[in-house]
Amino acid sequence: MTDQASAAESGTPEIPGKPTSASRTTLSHIMTHNDTNLLGTVHGGVIMKLVDDAAGAVAGRHSGGPAVTASMDEMAFLEPVRVGDLVHVKAQVNWTGRTSMEVGVRVLAERWNESAPPTQVGSAYLVFAAVDADGRPRRVPPVLPETEQDKRRYQEAQIRRTHRLARRRAIMELREKRAAEGFDD
Repeated sequence: MTDQASAAESGTPEIPGKPTSASRTTLSHIMTHNDTNLLGTVHGGVIMKLVDDAAGAVAGRHSGGPAVTASMDEMAFLEPVRVGDLVHVKAQVNWTGRTSMEVGVRVLAERWNESAPPTQVGSAYLVFAAVDADGRPRRVPPVLPETEQDKRRYQEAQIRRTHRLARRRAIMELREKRAAEGFDD
């Protein structure tokens, strides 16, 4: 049963869906010496913050209000980013549940003073939960994939969600088992 089907059965009015393009965004930032690590390249944490910022903007746009980061997974750093790179963080909602959304993010970099095309330097998937003014979960509109690529991302996001939930269940079962055996982890 889908989240939207369960909403209809429970008597809760269905929220109209929003197309993927309605909340898609790009955040661009030029990297300076303040962004570097001890190796002289841009610190991964700086990139992760840009990723979280862009994903948060997309989640807020899609849900129509505040959304908080619930998890970040599969953050991949593909190439180093250097001082003077213009970094573009492209984000979109890939999948929605009842109160949560998966946001996919691509990170591209190009030299600020060159006309070469940008290179993909990273990617990530984040899960956001929409919250109300009291911090309680609130419903989000379903995402409506528009292109074949959007449909593929939606399907892949469902697989990642299944894996996240299975991993969480397995960890909780292990902790309960260890507690029952007297281990105080």
